This record gives sequence, structure tokens and C-alpha cells, in this order.
Amino acid sequence: MAKLVEFVRSTFEKFNMPSISWTDVIEIIVIAYLVYKILIWFKKTRAWSLMKGIFVIGAFLLIAEVLEMNTILWIAGKLFTIMATVLVVVFQPELRKALESLGNRDFLSKVLPFETAKVSEGRFSDRTINELIRACNDMARVKTGALIVIEQNNSLADIERTGIAIDGVVSSQLLINIFEHNTPLHDGAVVVRGDRVTAATCYLPLSDNLSLSKELGTRHRAGVGISEITDSLTIIVSEETGRISLAYEGELIRNVDNDTFRKRLELVQNKPEAEKKRILFRKKGVKHEA
Repeated sequence: MAKLVEFVRSTFEKFNMPSISWTDVIEIIVIAYLVYKILIWFKKTRAWSLMKGIFVIGAFLLIAEVLEMNTILWIAGKLFTIMATVLVVVFQPELRKALESLGNRDFLSKVLPFETAKVSEGRFSDRTINELIRACNDMARVKTGALIVIEQNNSLADIERTGIAIDGVVSSQLLINIFEHNTPLHDGAVVVRGDRVTAATCYLPLSDNLSLSKELGTRHRAGVGISEITDSLTIIVSEETGRISLAYEGELIRNVDNDTFRKRLELVQNKPEAEKKRILFRKKGVKHEA
């Protein structure tokens, strides 16, 4: 047994294996995770097609190196610094989206005090939730297309400037009238901040996500697009099928039922835990408050 241990030890010494500490293990895990996320990000955007072109150029330069094509290598070396700048310009929309999504993560608000204190009653009232659900169900029944963006922490002021300012309390009648066919305000998105409709006919950025179904139209891609660059919740009512979909954090949830719809709105409402417990006790018939 001692000879076996000595043999293994001497074998590893021949390979000159470096010592690995726990910080090295953490670095390996972090780097592997970042590489995985970058590859996923490339695959979901048009950057994947651009990267394939870069791989082709890299393979060509590798062949030129093997065959000692010095003129081609000299030209490539001179263009290297220019190509770095070109790549930044070409990938500018994708890089901007990646940085914005990184800044929108919830863990930043827990570590750094970026946001002000939350309002005790939540971002909007339960009445607003009921009005949104009622309006979307009524529009879905008659296949009236709708696009409603609910603001959270990230300001939608830039989106509001693209539309027409409205300052009205959220109600099913108001939303139905806005999205009614052949009305001046029906084309575009509505922005909701708190319990009020702030703007209509707003233009939203379209998503470049290649994994979205080809059967989805501009309304759904616009809903996903705004959810990729902000933390808003977007409600989409399809004009073709009458189905209700939700876009949140770049993901599209299609054909939601009323229960899922309400739960998502309550999640965005962000009501304090004490208020949630009070409502839960009231639903169970308990007379006293939590």
C-alpha cells in the first residue's frame, strides 16, 4: 500500500501539478457560469449569426498561419484594432440590452439602496387588478387587440414620450374605449403607473429573441421587447385568437387563465407581507387581523 501511495505521489510530481485552493475553485465556477450565460445570450440574439462569421474568419486566419501566408497575416494584424472597434459598434444594441438587464436584477436592489422605500399599500390597488382583468377578458371575448405595460421600478418616461399623455384612473371602460377598433388611440401601447393610465399609443421596442414563435405578431414581440429592457409587466391581448399573454423579464407566457393572471399582477403589485397576511386571514373568515 505504501508503495502504491509513493507511486501515485511521484507520478503527480512528474506532471508538476499546481496547488489548488478554494478561491481557485470559486473562480472556475464563476468563469464557467459566465461563459455559459454569454453563450446563451449569443444564441438568443442576432449576435449568434455574427459570431459564426467571426469563427469563419478565425478559421481562415488559422489556415493562413499554417500555410505561412505572411501577407494575409500582416493585413489581418493591421486590421485587428479596427475590427475591435467595429465589433463594439455592431454589437452595440446587444451589449446595451445585456448591461440593462444586469442592472435590472432584483439582487442589486437588495444589496445596494438604489430604490426608495416601498409604498405600504403596494404599487397599485386591488381595484386596479380587478379592472385590468375585467378589461382584458372583455376585449379577449370580442378579439380586440390590446397592449398594456405596467411600470415597476424602471421608469417608462421615455416610452410615454412616444405616445399621447393621459391622466386617468385605471378602469375597464377606459381601457376598452382606448383599444376599440377605429379609435384614434387604439394603435400602440398603454402605460399604467400605479392606479392611473399615463399614456396611450406608445411605441415599444421589438424583441430580437430568435426563440420566439414565428406565428407571433408585432404586438407580442413589442411586449417581450419592453420586458427585456425594463422590469415592467406587459399584458397582450391577441386580436387574432383573443388569448391573453403576459411578458415579464424577457419571457412570454401565452394563453394565461384568470388565476395565473391575478397571481402575476399581485406579484407586480408587491404588497407588503403584513398586508398579504391580513387579506389571507380575511379570505379564511378570521375576524381578527394578523
